[in-house]
Amino acid sequence: MPPSPDDNLILDWLFSLVYSPLSLLIFVFQIWMFIHAIRNREWLWAVVILIGYGIAALLYYFYYYRGSSSATSGFELPGAQNRKQIRELKAKIHHIDNAYHHFLLGDIYFHKGNFIEAEKCYRAALERDSQDIDARAHLGQCLLRLKRPAEAKPLLEAVCRENYKHDFGYSLMAYAETLTALNETDAALDIWQHVVQNHSYPRAKVQLGGLYVAKGKPDLAKAQFTEVIEDDVHAPGFQRKRDRVWIRRARTGLKNLPK
Repeated sequence: MPPSPDDNLILDWLFSLVYSPLSLLIFVFQIWMFIHAIRNREWLWAVVILIGYGIAALLYYFYYYRGSSSATSGFELPGAQNRKQIRELKAKIHHIDNAYHHFLLGDIYFHKGNFIEAEKCYRAALERDSQDIDARAHLGQCLLRLKRPAEAKPLLEAVCRENYKHDFGYSLMAYAETLTALNETDAALDIWQHVVQNHSYPRAKVQLGGLYVAKGKPDLAKAQFTEVIEDDVHAPGFQRKRDRVWIRRARTGLKNLPK
């Protein structure tokens, strides 16, 4: 029986993959992005990638995948920044050179994952205003991301004692992460419990769940992980995108709990 036209099309497509490295690369990239979309329950993106060949996969990569793997993913400060602001702030610093502009520039670098430059800016801000609570808090967060928790601890501890609600609880979360990094898990546990009582951040619930697992309390961990996953179903799109790293960790944590 001779092959049908559809069979010929499939054979032609398979031969194009074998004999064209570029086609094979595009195909592999498309499958990679498709699997990522499925794992993150981005069903619409998955369909578009499946029928859109390489262009749709490329759009997904820049719009969604690259953002999910950024240096500050899940650990961002409140607010958003852009390149235009960098140029404007550098010009203002050149002419005015005040603490506030150095601080804002530090936040931009923090969002971009450039913690070395961010640290320089925060320190420059504190040289001009040593009591600025925002600059002290964000410098502490920066040092934590630079894996220098011992330097971050006194800054964040002082900020949280002064105002435990600072930055909508972000400073308190950073302080808890600092304590965990320093293996002060009992103190960190107390702070995470306080955070989840006052906020619904997946970042807090997942890390509290992780500490519960480490302390042999799987039932309490399960409650935290489950709550994060259930809340995600009803969250708006922008929030789901922002918190996706924690949703993945909650699912992984739930799957790995002892039976």
